[in-house]
Amino acid sequence: MNITQKINDAPQVYEVVTKARGVQETDFDDDVRDLVDPEEVYELIRNITDPEHPLTLEQLHVTNKEHIYVDDPSNHVLVEFTPTIPHCSMAALIGLCIRVRLLRSLPERFKVDIKVREGTHQSETHVNKQLNDKERVAAALENTYLLDVINQCLATAV
Repeated sequence: MNITQKINDAPQVYEVVTKARGVQETDFDDDVRDLVDPEEVYELIRNITDPEHPLTLEQLHVTNKEHIYVDDPSNHVLVEFTPTIPHCSMAALIGLCIRVRLLRSLPERFKVDIKVREGTHQSETHVNKQLNDKERVAAALENTYLLDVINQCLATAV
């Protein structure tokens, strides 16, 4: 990813024990409205690669199912994530990767909120404001270098 100096040289890596979500009969029926649940959202984001390390957000415990909230009838998704260290300078980029993955994958009817879990980052209020401001997100996605880094992180999220 062309990141030369790592902020967290030795992150804790966790064993991955997640089973893949099973395919439902109605998944391929365009006449049936697919309900979205936390498990489906987790499947979309768990394999995003960390910008600093060749590890997934799942392996680093940055994301997990218990911190994903979906209200399908209200068309709302909230994903809370935990940076690997309290002063992680990649937190906004990680959140942006999660946002882009969900914007590209979920039906347009969903409002997506991405937040750093409370008490897990020294600048969580600032990062949360950046991640949920449409103008800031749009400006970030116009930066070709940043978009290239995001796309590299998302390449493993299939």
